[in-house]
Amino acid sequence: MLTQEVQLKVNQWLSGGYDDATKKEIQHLIDTKNETELTDSFYKDLEFGTGGLRGIMGVGSNKMNKYTVGAATQGIFNYLQKSFAGEQIKVAIAYDSRNNSPFFAQITAQVFAANGAKVYLFEELRPTPELSFAIRHLCCHSGVVITASHNPKEYNGYKAYWNDGAQMLSPHDTNSILEVQKIKAVSDIKFTGNEANIIKIGNEIDAEYLAKVASLSVSKEAIKRQKDLKIVFTPLHGTGITLVPELLKKFGFENTQIVESQAIPDGNFPTTPSPNPEEKAALEMAVNQAKAIDADLVLATDPDADRVGIAIKDLKGNWTLVNGNQTGSLLIYYMLNAWKEAGKIDGKQFICKTIVTSYIMDAIAAKFGVKCYNVLTGFKYIGEIIRQTEGKEKFIVGGEESYGYLIGDFSRDKDAVASCAFIAEMAAYAKDKGRTLFDFLVDMYVEFGFYKEKLKSITKPGKSGQDEIKAMMVSYRNNPPKTLAGSQVVKLMDYEMRVETDLLTGKTTPIALPKSDVLQFLTADGSLISARPSGTEPKIKFYFSVNEKLESKEQFDLIDKKLDAKIDIIITDLGL
Repeated sequence: MLTQEVQLKVNQWLSGGYDDATKKEIQHLIDTKNETELTDSFYKDLEFGTGGLRGIMGVGSNKMNKYTVGAATQGIFNYLQKSFAGEQIKVAIAYDSRNNSPFFAQITAQVFAANGAKVYLFEELRPTPELSFAIRHLCCHSGVVITASHNPKEYNGYKAYWNDGAQMLSPHDTNSILEVQKIKAVSDIKFTGNEANIIKIGNEIDAEYLAKVASLSVSKEAIKRQKDLKIVFTPLHGTGITLVPELLKKFGFENTQIVESQAIPDGNFPTTPSPNPEEKAALEMAVNQAKAIDADLVLATDPDADRVGIAIKDLKGNWTLVNGNQTGSLLIYYMLNAWKEAGKIDGKQFICKTIVTSYIMDAIAAKFGVKCYNVLTGFKYIGEIIRQTEGKEKFIVGGEESYGYLIGDFSRDKDAVASCAFIAEMAAYAKDKGRTLFDFLVDMYVEFGFYKEKLKSITKPGKSGQDEIKAMMVSYRNNPPKTLAGSQVVKLMDYEMRVETDLLTGKTTPIALPKSDVLQFLTADGSLISARPSGTEPKIKFYFSVNEKLESKEQFDLIDKKLDAKIDIIITDLGL
């Protein structure tokens, strides 16, 4: 039986000013007694999480459709109007290759324009980082990109940005939602009017953005000598195809091959089971092509080109995928080495990462005399640090374990386009020194310790799943594990309560970060385990990090297997 709250929302949609197709679909769910689907569609409103608005496309207040997108846009405009009183609101809008992305982008543009805003709408699909750049370049108050990142094809999403080019943070995200919640009927949304306020943009922004990225290149001479570096690139049917090949060429790379069957933008992602560059299957075609030509590097971007996955040859010449922690650590290791060689480090630089990302990055930064900021999960928090330190400290590079990285500060979101260029530059830098990228990785581990990370996600869909995830977090919070892999748990970091507890002494220390539903367990031997419900998907995520000294590259395989086994024991100890 439907709850009273769900039934009320269903009735509102059936009797309100929604189009006939929407009402017909809802009535079909009622006639077929599909109460599960009705509940999932109406039990809540889509909310802004760490990545904005994201959900399965379909009818209902909890789905991505014309009305949820329209309400979100109207709410954001209402909040922008209050925040920038007396100014004409200016916004930039971009979209990716997903099904309905152009439609949702057009709806977003029309609602903003109908309310009197000046709208810069990309004429064709473009990467998310370019949207972030465009907001700053065009002096906009806000921006929106229509994307569900790497989610399955059934999803779409809506990322909202503030005037600094970073995704909305508190209080702006919550205040926008409060405005959305004030919208009680379709008539509260202005869907039409002022079409002349919509201005199409495209190539001119591309040129400005690409020039900015290229200006950050550090190892130009190494690239000249290694211009024939063999690179295989796949955009996985997404927006990466619009800028990545052009940027690689602009950097000086002359031997980039594209996986042609995956170069066509397509929201059904027909050649891959998932457009997620974290997954081996997504890179399979690119790796096969790399094997055929004996390439040096494989690059793969997700649909909105804010995340990049890579594959390289290991010490035995076998192709292997490099995880997000490793790629981010390598970028930091490379950039700080290159900046030091160029005499550009003077103690005023910093890097930034999230609390669930490898702590080898902290060790690398410390050695180079560069500050490392740790922030909550969500790239918007990295953008916040860049904004807070602007004019006082210089941001070099930052990243998070989920394959998102940023070089330079002219964009304020993770940027796979720029990252592809700098990963290629890093490979050229290594090759110029007679090293492969895998050699470079092992060198880093020998110097700083072998850090091994693993992510385990548990999916719990629907309202019942959300309740299960909450119960899991309550259980871990109230009854933290005593030991993990034979090592005593010595600290509990509870970011919801904003307290770090020494479990040996009982001493507590405040955590100087915003409140967030994250738990971390630190063991006596330096292992770190984090538990965090996803802000954008029906999942709870567990992050495992273990480390051990690596004496030489000859020990790599032995220590690698030892750390893998340790993570498996921890997973078993947690009952996962």
